[in-house]
Amino acid sequence: RGVDYDVFASSYYPYWHGTVANLTAVLENVADTYGKKVMVGETSDGRWTLAGGWADVNITPAESAVKEVQEESGYDVAVRKLAAVWDRTRQAHPVGLFSCCKMFFLCDLIGGEARASLETSEIGWFAEGDVPEDLSLGRVLPVQISRMFAHHRDRGLAADFD
Repeated sequence: RGVDYDVFASSYYPYWHGTVANLTAVLENVADTYGKKVMVGETSDGRWTLAGGWADVNITPAESAVKEVQEESGYDVAVRKLAAVWDRTRQAHPVGLFSCCKMFFLCDLIGGEARASLETSEIGWFAEGDVPEDLSLGRVLPVQISRMFAHHRDRGLAADFD
């Protein structure tokens, strides 16, 4: 109906867009209204990060961690402990449009296999001294990864927080 585009692209964030069913309905409406194909794509900076994402409504933080690891890596995990809760704006991340707390969990691998997804291009396992330098600093910082290795070595450490 007069809209000049061939592909409509949209990022999906459960916090703003609700359920996947809701997003699908909205995008189908766009496709039907304008007679165009709809593509949902998430842009990325192409850098390494830990699996994670926004928590869905009515899912606990631990359940969200399990879901995000499975969706982004193909692996099944069980949460062992909460290792850290850090305010993103106080941790030297690049300045963003919003503030949030980031929760870091230690998990045990219980199954699955490496599988990239719409959100991830590759999956890698790295020893502490081999963590890539090209980290997605908006998502995770080198000092945060170092703390997760510390928690892995000493599972009795109390959760970090600021």
